Amino acid sequence: MRIVVHGQQAFGKAVLEALIKRGEEVVAVYVAPEKPGAKIDPLKEAALAAKLPIYQPDSYKKPEVWAEFKALKPDLQVMAFVTLFVPEEFLNIPTKGSIQYHPSLLPAYRGASAINWPIIKGEKETGLSIFWPDNGLDTGAVLVQKKTPISGTDTLGTVYFDRLFPMGVDAMMESVDLVKAGKAPRIKQDESKATYEGRCGPDNARIDWGKPWEQIDRLIRGCNPAPGAWATINNIKLKIFDAKPLPAKDPKGIAGKIGEVVAVEADGFTVVCADGRFKVTRVQAEAGKVGGGEWAIAAKIEKGTRFS
Repeated sequence: MRIVVHGQQAFGKAVLEALIKRGEEVVAVYVAPEKPGAKIDPLKEAALAAKLPIYQPDSYKKPEVWAEFKALKPDLQVMAFVTLFVPEEFLNIPTKGSIQYHPSLLPAYRGASAINWPIIKGEKETGLSIFWPDNGLDTGAVLVQKKTPISGTDTLGTVYFDRLFPMGVDAMMESVDLVKAGKAPRIKQDESKATYEGRCGPDNARIDWGKPWEQIDRLIRGCNPAPGAWATINNIKLKIFDAKPLPAKDPKGIAGKIGEVVAVEADGFTVVCADGRFKVTRVQAEAGKVGGGEWAIAAKIEKGTRFS
């Protein structure tokens, strides 16, 4: 079966390498075009090492791009982290179609930030889907799904890198086997259960210390490492990556005002929220990530200073 791998970054590289290790017939690789001055994409690097033909069109809406793809005589397109829109004219060229990875349990959490939002919204479970893409946004029929729990300490990083990434590579291999055996299902998504969330960016990641601790905790974890939850103190935009919630037994008796720094210690600084406090232990201002206490001492954050 002639396979074309289409994707980018570390996940695309891992899928390509897994297919090659299994002895699959990978005939070409499609990679997102690099931005000026950017480092070479890891998938492109792996394709060069494997001496595979590489294609980097800036659009998949052009008939000449379709013709180039058709000339490869592909049987299956394996899409591992694809961000450019790919129309059905291109998707349907392989004789057995195209399959794509998405890091949520479709039809829930369609969209570009499918790992952030389940954590931010307090879901207890998430997962991944391998599906047959179409012209919609993550709307195609599902082939394989895998689930994973979300714990009270999970971050975007732990959910993705520790679980959804390796599980996704394995699920891709399982899906290729099902396609090859002619046993790959096409399970229609239930539109009544569909949800879509927009990209989780800086506007979504701003911390409101007047919110309950659980909500703030989920936001910080769901934005770690990207885009990074943040708040402003002394006119400094401070990204907060790790903070231990300290719920109050009696919220009415909390000493300190909302957003006030009530302690600065070597291992972190403590901030008041609506129903408790947070001990902030890892942050980033302009330079790299540092300990919360180290930053606060260097920035001369004194007890009584408030986040705006």
